[in-house]
Amino acid sequence: MSRVAEIAGYWLGLCRKPPVARSMQADMGILPLSAYEGLPDGGGSRPEMIRRGIGTAISGMKTLVHNPRLLWFTLLSGLVLAGYTLGQAAFPFASWNLHIHIDPIVSYGLDFLVAFVTLACLMFILAGLILSIPPDKKAPVSFFAGLGGAKKYSKAILLWSFVLALAGMLVFYAWFYLFIWLPPEFRFLNLFGPFSFLTGTLSQFPFNWTLDWNMFTELPGYGGRSLLLWIYPSGFMETVIFSAITLLLLILTPFVLPLIVLEQKTLGEAVAGSFALMKKTWIEVAACAVFLGVVVSGLFLTYMLVQAASGMVSPYETVTYHPTGTWVALGFLYDLALAILVLVAATIGGIAAQRLYLSAKGRQTAGSPEPGPGRRGYN
Repeated sequence: MSRVAEIAGYWLGLCRKPPVARSMQADMGILPLSAYEGLPDGGGSRPEMIRRGIGTAISGMKTLVHNPRLLWFTLLSGLVLAGYTLGQAAFPFASWNLHIHIDPIVSYGLDFLVAFVTLACLMFILAGLILSIPPDKKAPVSFFAGLGGAKKYSKAILLWSFVLALAGMLVFYAWFYLFIWLPPEFRFLNLFGPFSFLTGTLSQFPFNWTLDWNMFTELPGYGGRSLLLWIYPSGFMETVIFSAITLLLLILTPFVLPLIVLEQKTLGEAVAGSFALMKKTWIEVAACAVFLGVVVSGLFLTYMLVQAASGMVSPYETVTYHPTGTWVALGFLYDLALAILVLVAATIGGIAAQRLYLSAKGRQTAGSPEPGPGRRGYN
């Protein structure tokens, strides 16, 4: 993903509640098996599946409110992504300022290594979240106890992280080179390219909360580019792209980790089982993902209210004006709050993935034919 540095060059012109033990059937929205009888695949009509998908996301929010210990997932995921940002910023920083030439193949290898390590950490954290919410009526266990339980599945989780990292890089480079060859009238589809909506928006206040590129560009007393430039916007944009691709891959394969850690499946069995369940539950998964996406988009668009209140937009329109210290602090706090809310939404998505899996397995069990003559289990 080192090509994002080139994109950046064009872009720059260079009250707490105690945990509550609840019945998992009531809290998780999982119906008894008898409720699925008589329904095709136990799923019901499309409107019912859409409501169930949205209801799963809302139920995940309630679980997080009643069990704030699960916010450890939010904190650790944020720290991992922050580490990814620093890792992506360190390579171009060293290459530019120390005049180190990095071979393209080595650069790709370093990109893959950073992505693999990051995904391995995120997958272990997600596995810990899944194991922290037992699929029965027991009270949720400690998040770190769940994280410790994920060690038993280290081999499958690491292999899955390797597959995701490889698939993510292939998706990224396919996307990157596809839009290079697109006619100019279709390049607006490139959400992460130079002068696109997203990159243009992230250059504005309150995201660029100083409205002064010099703060990020020059290293005082050296004349080179400072590490801050590579962290924002270069490293930050690469983290956004990495997160978006990872999220897409997890939405397409939401049941792989639950199958690994809850049913002790091998990676091959988990992938096959995930696709089999997705054939029957893709509407629920899509409804849940779209609902959380709408919530996050609504939070993101509140930046326009901050802009309206401050009267500041982009550095190119306010060359002679710099925000006061108060607005710099408010811009920084807004960015921090938005990042936390996005990570909280990701936590809710992890909880929802476990619930959707349990719901799908319940319907699959309810729809299984009873043993009869010629079938295994008949005496």
